[in-house]
Amino acid sequence: MSDAQRTAAQGGPEPEEIRFFGTTWVEHDGGYGLRRVGVAVGSLLLAAAGAAVLRFAFQGLEIADVGSFVNVLVVAGFAVCSALAFRRTWDGFVRRADPSADSGAERSMQSLMMIGFIGTLLAYFCRSLAEAPGEKLRRAEYEAARERYSRRRGSRAGNPAARKSKPKPNGTGAGSGTKAGKKRR
Repeated sequence: MSDAQRTAAQGGPEPEEIRFFGTTWVEHDGGYGLRRVGVAVGSLLLAAAGAAVLRFAFQGLEIADVGSFVNVLVVAGFAVCSALAFRRTWDGFVRRADPSADSGAERSMQSLMMIGFIGTLLAYFCRSLAEAPGEKLRRAEYEAARERYSRRRGSRAGNPAARKSKPKPNGTGAGSGTKAGKKRR
């Protein structure tokens, strides 16, 4: 049984799952290496297929003879959207999104991310060469949660009702023979 499984069995923090990896990223077990290879190859193949589809669309624009300005505009639009999608996806692997961010801005980014899907796929490919996408962030959060949990568990002394009161140094404790609050004459 791994440390993560023992902590979770004792009621401690549980690791967050990562898409395509589950919790295998914690101990690098359960086919973790094969999953990383699969994500890298799969995302690269999907990016290549997406680029081929975009090439067919671009050829359709050339056949329609819409003009060089529109062709340049379409290519630039896909390039910018892909670059922004790559950056946004990469940032998602490194840090959490700001919870106070406007949900309207998040909704407006969805269409940009859809147009720049090749950038998202390339971000998955690049990140999976080093680790599971998002593993570093999740590992840091998980280790911090385990540390907080162990400090909380270590500071507990058991059942407080079972503790015996210690005699106080001024003679007013439980073992002094006098009642608390009354002076001895």
